Amino acid sequence: MPVFVWIIIVTFISGVLGTGLGGLVGSLAKRDSSRVVSLFLSFAGGVMLSIVCFDLITGALDAGGTGRREFLVLTIAGLFLGYLTVFVLNRLIDDNTNKDIAHVDAQHPATADDLGELIHSDHYSHHRQTGDRQEMFVAGVIMACAIALHNLPEGMVIGVSYTGAVNVMDRAGLVMAIVIGLHNIPEGMAVAVPLISAGVPRTRAVLVTALSGAPTIAGALLGYAVGSLGPSALCLSMSFAAGAMLYVVFGELIPEAFLMWRSKTPAFAILIGMVVGLIVIYV
Repeated sequence: MPVFVWIIIVTFISGVLGTGLGGLVGSLAKRDSSRVVSLFLSFAGGVMLSIVCFDLITGALDAGGTGRREFLVLTIAGLFLGYLTVFVLNRLIDDNTNKDIAHVDAQHPATADDLGELIHSDHYSHHRQTGDRQEMFVAGVIMACAIALHNLPEGMVIGVSYTGAVNVMDRAGLVMAIVIGLHNIPEGMAVAVPLISAGVPRTRAVLVTALSGAPTIAGALLGYAVGSLGPSALCLSMSFAAGAMLYVVFGELIPEAFLMWRSKTPAFAILIGMVVGLIVIYV
């Protein structure tokens, strides 16, 4: 099987089915804090952190094959570019989903110490309480578009992970697809909840949510294509993917996990995830 076909398959599962699963969960139950989800997110964050530090960054530095100093500056630039890209996308989500409610007030603290605040769905509950279904619908559509845009760089991470892969079952790429799929579940919930609250049929809301994960496929193919252009392009694409994932880990996954379960246990799950990531890379 050609590598690009396999990439389409795994990113479809990670992006479309992962986000769609979140939509399904959101349509069937309230988005309450869950210890199990917290541990899954912590574990996924640990695995992702290992792959970023011990695979993507080292791979970017070694892209030229002539020593790590040659691509050090390019790697650092790619890290910042990837991190800032996802940061800006998240800021755009905030700006668009909090237009009609002050982002910092008694219900929306600047410290993001509430789960709804962190995953950009804080004002959906407000609209649900006030019964404004039209605004809930618009908010859900905006969130779906924002998540779709957000999934593009995440897909690039999967594609870059398969650059230079010996076979389609390359473990690093497969594990990265799995952890990104886990990360997409709460995002899918954030899209489905306002749509359902606005009166959209549950099946249609889940379908729209799943489709918001489709850009993951395009991002993966783009990352794979760019990484195959040459050593410099490979270095930049791998470091970009690493920077994007560092934001996802420290700006989303780990904070979400600790907000879902205010305990020391998620920290242990992160360590276990890092160990599993090391095993995946080096065994």
